[in-house]
Amino acid sequence: MSGEADGSRVERVRAVMLDEGFGLCGVCRAEPSAYGEFFRRWLAEGRHGEMGYLAEHAEKRLDVRRLIGEDEGGPARAVVVVADGYEVGAEKDERRRAEGGGNDGDDGVRGRVARYAAGDDYHVVMKKRLHAAADRLRAEFPGAAFKACVDTAPLMEREHAARAGLGWIGKHTLLIHPRHGSYVLLGALVTSLDLAGNAEPSGDMSRLTSGGGCGTCTRCIDACPTGCITPYSVDASRCISYLTIEHRSDVPAELRGMMGDWLAGCDVCQEVCPWNGFDEAGAGDGGRGAYRVPLPVRPAYRPRKVSLPVAEVARWSMEDRAAALRGSALKRIKLPMWQRNAAIVAENAAAEA
Repeated sequence: MSGEADGSRVERVRAVMLDEGFGLCGVCRAEPSAYGEFFRRWLAEGRHGEMGYLAEHAEKRLDVRRLIGEDEGGPARAVVVVADGYEVGAEKDERRRAEGGGNDGDDGVRGRVARYAAGDDYHVVMKKRLHAAADRLRAEFPGAAFKACVDTAPLMEREHAARAGLGWIGKHTLLIHPRHGSYVLLGALVTSLDLAGNAEPSGDMSRLTSGGGCGTCTRCIDACPTGCITPYSVDASRCISYLTIEHRSDVPAELRGMMGDWLAGCDVCQEVCPWNGFDEAGAGDGGRGAYRVPLPVRPAYRPRKVSLPVAEVARWSMEDRAAALRGSALKRIKLPMWQRNAAIVAENAAAEA
């Protein structure tokens, strides 16, 4: 295939993805992960906590080419990575109304919800458009296979996003775009279509973490309530997002007080990141100032609730939970976990009173 023909294919794929409303799109070659040795050691040390599915599909996760079988037209040859932006900043207004109104029917204690989960379920919103894009591309490139992936597939999406030129992997292990920050949701089409991509193949981890963007900044590491972050690595078994969303059993006593008022998820490492525009000094940008320019936010991602009254959550029935979480990504949290999380937030509020 000529470079010109290959470039034309890439541009056509990008055009289709952007036409489907994705804020960013990049393409990279399908190749084995540069994190293989690190990821296997991370699993062996138990840093994935109770997320057994990470170990069950480890080898497939580490080699994206396996995501399309030979019987489906595989192996995969390229990964098309897309990103949506989601809204931040609405929580101040909501908290002001809640604190001033005092009409929640409880003691006023509210638990925070991670920003990405404040609107409609991004898995559904993104996957619908990925499937539509795949249908269009199959029509244009007969015989090519396309597999839509949003978070639940065994794919190292942040690594492929970095390879596709959408940013670098920060010290908190999230993707950081130099203009749009880290408040982005990632999805992908894995395809058998032969595309060269926007980025050269990556031979080692250093290329994915040496973008110069994080520099000597350690704000995410210093601010993490549970101390779960080390440079370019997270001990998920101590992460508040994991503890509130994925951890099914009791939260270890030594971590409960560290969870503060986080009811579902956590945004601390992103809140303090200079690349998200909350710091005029721009410590992560060599002092030049890092000001995030938000991607357009789809109406489906507009926040509905960025916090919840914990006394109400503690009283939820199965029906209450279903009604409150209709269309939300937080349906993954089971009712006993919601009640456990609410009790922890209430305990922490009482301890601070």
